Amino acid sequence: MKNRNLLALATIGLILAAVGTSVVRAQVTKGQQRPILTKQLMKGLVAAQCGSLKKSLDAKPADDKSWDAVALSAALLNEASYILMEDGRCPDGTWATAASQTLREGSAAVLAAADAKDLAAANTAFGEMTKACAACHKAHKK
Repeated sequence: MKNRNLLALATIGLILAAVGTSVVRAQVTKGQQRPILTKQLMKGLVAAQCGSLKKSLDAKPADDKSWDAVALSAALLNEASYILMEDGRCPDGTWATAASQTLREGSAAVLAAADAKDLAAANTAFGEMTKACAACHKAHKK
């Protein structure tokens, strides 16, 4: 009887682990209410703006128009840090730290550097900001 109870508990534990894993996977691939897939959000917003920001910084912005492009990408990436935490999309602490801290703070620092037209500070902040991508991709991107 004891063995049967242990077997039943072990089975229940495995089922709960499997269900928990599928919920986490669902939250990584799609939010709970909104139709956008995480990969669409990443490709259409995060990767697009990160690439645009890198290109703008590599071009060494020298006028208001080019600094505005830097600021636009940084502001959109900052907003993405909030979107990535909504709708049940955040599966764990790695994601939470990357999105709500590293991406958010790094993009805000790029934005501040763009306002000051400080290329060195913008590049440093961009390097810090992209650590969010590396941390999350290491944990979640297959």
